[in-house]
Amino acid sequence: MSAEQTRKLIETYIDRFNESDWDGMAAMVGEDVAHDVNQGDRQIGRDAFHRFLVENSRYYDEQLGDVVIMTDETGNRAAAEVTVRGRYLETAPDQPEASDQSYSLSAGLFFVVDGDTISRVTIYYNMADWQRQVRGA
Repeated sequence: MSAEQTRKLIETYIDRFNESDWDGMAAMVGEDVAHDVNQGDRQIGRDAFHRFLVENSRYYDEQLGDVVIMTDETGNRAAAEVTVRGRYLETAPDQPEASDQSYSLSAGLFFVVDGDTISRVTIYYNMADWQRQVRGA
C-alpha cells in the first residue's frame, strides 16, 4: 500500500469512528490485530477490538477532530494526531463517576498497516488530564 493509500485508510478509520460504525472499523483491521489500549493491556484479535469499541460506546460519546495524519514513505506505518471531544455518559470501571461531563484532549493514534488492513492500533492520551476534566478540577 502506498503512503497515500495508507493516509486514506486512516482517514476512513477516523471517519468510521466519528460515525460510531464499529462494524466498519472492525472490518478494517486484521483478524489478529494488536490493539494497545491507553494505559491498559494489549488486546489481540478483531473480535476483541470490536467488543472494546462497543463496550466503550456505553461510557463515552466521542468525536475525533483537528486530525493530522502522517505516514512513512513505505505506507506501512501511520500516525494521527487528533483532538478527542466527548461526553462521559456512564461510569467506567475504575474511573471517576460519570454525569454527562464534557471533555476535550489531545491524543495520538499509531498504526501498522499490512497489505490493505490495519495490523496494530496504539492509542495514547493524557489520562490524568481526562480525569481532571471529568472531575471538574
